[in-house]
Amino acid sequence: MAVKIDGKNYFVDGTNIDDHGDSHGKDGFCSVIRKAEVTGEVKNNRFVARTFKLVPEKELPKK
Repeated sequence: MAVKIDGKNYFVDGTNIDDHGDSHGKDGFCSVIRKAEVTGEVKNNRFVARTFKLVPEKELPKK
C-alpha cells in the first residue's frame, strides 16, 4: 500500500491493505485508487501512519 503526498509516492507503515475492507471488492485497493485522510510522517522514504481514514467513495454506478 502506498500514499501520494505532494506528487511523490511512499510505501506505508503502520497500517496495511487488509485493515480497510475487502481489497478485492468493487471499492477495494486492488480495484480502485482511494483517497484517505492521514496523519504521520515520512521517515527513511516511507510514510509512517499515525491515522489512516478512507474518504467515503461516491456511490458507484449500477450496471
